[in-house]
This record gives sequence, C-alpha cells and structure tokens, in this order.
Amino acid sequence: MAERTFIMLKPDTIQRDLIGEIIGRLERRGLKFVAMKLVRMDKKTAEKLYEGHYGKDFFEHLVRYVTSGPVVVAVVESKYCISVVRKMLGATDPKEADAGSIRGDFGLEMRRNVVHASDSVETAEREMLLFFTKEEILNYEKADEEWVYEH
Repeated sequence: MAERTFIMLKPDTIQRDLIGEIIGRLERRGLKFVAMKLVRMDKKTAEKLYEGHYGKDFFEHLVRYVTSGPVVVAVVESKYCISVVRKMLGATDPKEADAGSIRGDFGLEMRRNVVHASDSVETAEREMLLFFTKEEILNYEKADEEWVYEH
C-alpha cells in the first residue's frame, strides 16, 4: 500500500531557481506527485504548519520566513514515502546533511534549509489538509509503476 507525505519547497528554493532540480530528484527516485501548487502562505497557516514548534526561540522567525515569498506545496506518494523523502532531504541542519542529500547539496543555513517534509503519517495528514482539499489530492496510476515497485 502506498504512503503519502506533504512537502514544501521553501522561499529560498523558489528564489534560487531550484524547484525543477528538487522535484526532478524526487521523481527520479520513484515518488509520484499527486498534488502540487505554488502559494503565498499567510501567517495563520504558517503557524498551524509549525505548531509543534510554538514557543521555541525560532518559531516567529520561521513563520516570517515561510510567509516572505511563494512556496511550492505538494503531496507525494510511494511505498515508504515518509522515510524515503526524509532520507533524501538529509539532516535539518545543512551543515550536518550528507553530500548527495537535497539539504546537503543546496542548503546553506539551518533557517534556509530549502525544503520541509512531514515526519510521520499523522503529521502528513494534517499538513496536507492545510493546503489541499481531499478532491485536489489525486489517485492515478503511472505507466512505470510496475517497474518501480515489487508487487
């Protein structure tokens, strides 16, 4: 059974013209995009997205940052999707992220770490519904799925 997760390409990704590179890496790994859009997040949505960090010293900075410019929000699907995406992203702090990971290759600073991804099935469900209706998250089969996944 396929798993889904939420990802967000942060404002630094958009400003640095890295959208295609990051989406391409995820697609080449075998992840299927089932929803995607470019949005300008408002403060209320940003606070809901990062509610688990409320009260921490970086919370307000993070909210200001993710609302400072457009972001790409998406839902991707695959077997083991959450762990695969998180491994591909690398450590939250880019200086700790392995070379070859998205943050290791493109992240510059802890607060400019290029991309956000859900850390659990429960978080993914909550975060997806902040940006997408259930109808906007599509179900479809790709022609290459039999070559990507064992049945």
